[in-house]
Amino acid sequence: MSAIPRKSRASGRITLDDVALSAGVSRITASRALRGERSVGAELVTRVAQAAQSLGYVPDPAARALASARTHTVVVLIPLLSNNLFVDLLEAVHSVLHPAGYQILIGVTHYQAEEEEALLGSYLAHRPAGLLVTGFDRTPRCKALIDQSGVPCVHLMETSNDPALYCVGFSQAEAGGAMTRHLLSQGHRRIAFAGAQLDPRVMQRLEGYRQVMAEAGCHDPVLEYLSTKPSSMALGGELLSDIRDTHPDVDAVFFCNDDLAQGGILAALRRGLKVPEQLAIAGFNDLAGSDQMWPSLTTIRTPRVQIGESAATMLLQLMRGESVDQSCIDLGWSLVQRNST
Repeated sequence: MSAIPRKSRASGRITLDDVALSAGVSRITASRALRGERSVGAELVTRVAQAAQSLGYVPDPAARALASARTHTVVVLIPLLSNNLFVDLLEAVHSVLHPAGYQILIGVTHYQAEEEEALLGSYLAHRPAGLLVTGFDRTPRCKALIDQSGVPCVHLMETSNDPALYCVGFSQAEAGGAMTRHLLSQGHRRIAFAGAQLDPRVMQRLEGYRQVMAEAGCHDPVLEYLSTKPSSMALGGELLSDIRDTHPDVDAVFFCNDDLAQGGILAALRRGLKVPEQLAIAGFNDLAGSDQMWPSLTTIRTPRVQIGESAATMLLQLMRGESVDQSCIDLGWSLVQRNST
């Protein structure tokens, strides 16, 4: 029969030692079992879980951090939660880290450098086990905070040639260029680019558009419609109307995100424009609903689920002190041609 546990004299709390004693295992085995580590057998996990439940054990994150110099928390910094792209990314990260015993702490930067600095400063004080951050564009202070923390960090959504940086993503510029080539191949020459938020990844797509249009001898800066407002269907409709009102000769519009393009299609239909006969419309990211538009939306499909899974797996290796075969993983993208072009 297991020994009867005694509460900690200092706090009156049931401790991990009590759970280990009740389950008849070592303290470290009890800890690993409660974290869900796969190295612990199913029978031991069940025994420890039952002991913890019967004793009313509640883990103490602060004590765990003091014992290990790290919590079992991973900080994930993303620009927005209103964009389904980042929701999909977070779900994928969670699917890898949660079974490994890690909890996710989400920080939303709203594309603001000062918000990212404040979040990093606050979260790093809690000694997270790892960091997942979006892209590379951040202030020198943010970079210094990451470098000096010693916390493993993986960058999402972009790629880099710097071997000192760990990243999983794809070339935004190449994807933007590919969509532009597709529109040119359909016979379009007056192709407008409509962008919102103007974050680094949007600007990289714009650079891809500019390069391909210039190579084709078709680039016209007045056909770049750029708004600092957040991306939305409503804004897409506004941009489409601006384009048609100022340059009715435009025969195609490349929107930097699918919600803009979806709004653009609806606005075109309200104006009596036939898509794609009178105006081709393309998007980016292949968000939910793009295949259900009428006409269905041609877009760039981005591998955000695979990015989340691969980045979380890479971070797990770094947190465990394991070697990583590739510091940069380029997962590519695919052009999905539907009926809007």
